[in-house]
Amino acid sequence: MMYDGSATARTPLSVAVSTDAEHWSPVMDLESGPGEYSYPAVIQTRDGLVHVTYTWRRERIRHVVIDPTSGSRG
Repeated sequence: MMYDGSATARTPLSVAVSTDAEHWSPVMDLESGPGEYSYPAVIQTRDGLVHVTYTWRRERIRHVVIDPTSGSRG
């Protein structure tokens, strides 16, 4: 799941995982600096990689690929 943990801002943009869809654990922040990061979309491809797109500072669309087996992103 992608979410912003702030009640007043659209930052940080964070990733959380769950095994039961009730209890979620934060895994990483994709963005934590000043700016607006919004409208995330997430898919997992057949190779297991997780692709995330979102608006970056209301200027661009950003695409991030996360490897859930290593926790790294590219």
